[in-house]
Amino acid sequence: MTKPKTISGKDTKTLIEALRMILQSNTVGTQEEIKLALEELGHEVNQSKISRLLRRLGAVKTTNERRQTIYTLPIDPAPPASKSIMSELITSIHTNESLIVIHTNPGSASLIGRLLDHHREPLMILGTVAGDDTVFIAPQSVKKIMKTLQLIQTFLAQMT
Repeated sequence: MTKPKTISGKDTKTLIEALRMILQSNTVGTQEEIKLALEELGHEVNQSKISRLLRRLGAVKTTNERRQTIYTLPIDPAPPASKSIMSELITSIHTNESLIVIHTNPGSASLIGRLLDHHREPLMILGTVAGDDTVFIAPQSVKKIMKTLQLIQTFLAQMT
């Protein structure tokens, strides 16, 4: 009996990029079609792996212009950042030893969270969790949380 082939992180990244390219072609409507397309590109995967990757990418089934049901990637445009209203949305920014918290006017937290998530690498953050009027920010490093706070404050100040 042969052991199943394990996929390294690098292989997974290559596989995800191949799947992304296939989905952008707007021609695959079943996981079997995806499997065949990936095999043509040299990737050996099973249906459950394809299902997990589709979920990871946020792929959805939709109908194309020829009325065919296909898998596609959602369009996720950059969040809006109007300089005139940004200063009115944020009420305070605080930090402790592990998190940065932004308080906003009611209903504004998700917009701020999305804006920060869109720029997470240069802001040194792992991600955000946004409620109605509060955004929790996880920094890449708690040891550098003050640097992250400074980057966020500078970034948001440029928006005003």
